[in-house]
Amino acid sequence: MSAAFTMFESATRTLRPSTAVVLGSGLGGVTMGFKEAASVAFVDVPGLVSTTVQGHQSRIAVGHWNGTPALLFFGRLHFYEGHTRETVTAPVRIAASLGVKRLVLTNAAGGLHPSLQPGSLMAIRGHIKLVGGDAWKSLASGSGVRTPYSAGLLKRMPDLLAGIYAALTGPCYETPAEIRAMAACGADAVGMSTALEAEAAAEVGLEVAAISCVTNKAAGINSGTLDHAEVLVNAKMAVERLAALLQELI
Repeated sequence: MSAAFTMFESATRTLRPSTAVVLGSGLGGVTMGFKEAASVAFVDVPGLVSTTVQGHQSRIAVGHWNGTPALLFFGRLHFYEGHTRETVTAPVRIAASLGVKRLVLTNAAGGLHPSLQPGSLMAIRGHIKLVGGDAWKSLASGSGVRTPYSAGLLKRMPDLLAGIYAALTGPCYETPAEIRAMAACGADAVGMSTALEAEAAAEVGLEVAAISCVTNKAAGINSGTLDHAEVLVNAKMAVERLAALLQELI
């Protein structure tokens, strides 16, 4: 175990945060109310590696969010980076080992539901997992967790559409035909993360909430070309609303 992580672990156990937040692509700016006490790079944490995705800082920080202790993951690991399910969900188990009881996941997503315009937020009440590889392997048992999202935390987000998130492997964006198929299956937003983390969190006993920041209309709904630069720019549109919402959940 690295000296850097040992020091960070000590600081975290002193502050005793009950909530961890995973910040998705371009969403690091929501932390204007966060006063950092200590941080550690992913590479210095046993079981973690740096993410290769633009807009992710690859570090964990502990401190106070407007006075409340909180643990923040600036970035996440994605299945499309070549990682296994175990590696992608390692931050969840690390958060649990540090004593948190609640995990709030955020992501950048494409909107399928007519009300989800760029800059809007969606509370995830369920997901459709369309990820390959070993993504279907449960860490706890063969049955896995089918409803990881906390009904209690959903009730604390009454102003948001409570929708279904379609999780794909990526990194390529979806085709218009794929989007039509997902819409027919009931998806309201689509992205490349969150589902595996939510399931893993529920499996280790954490209360889970997840929020999608809609950064673009999905392929075929908007005539424009999708790219990651657009995702990062549009994520900034929702920063103020997301920051206020996270404060309520922490």
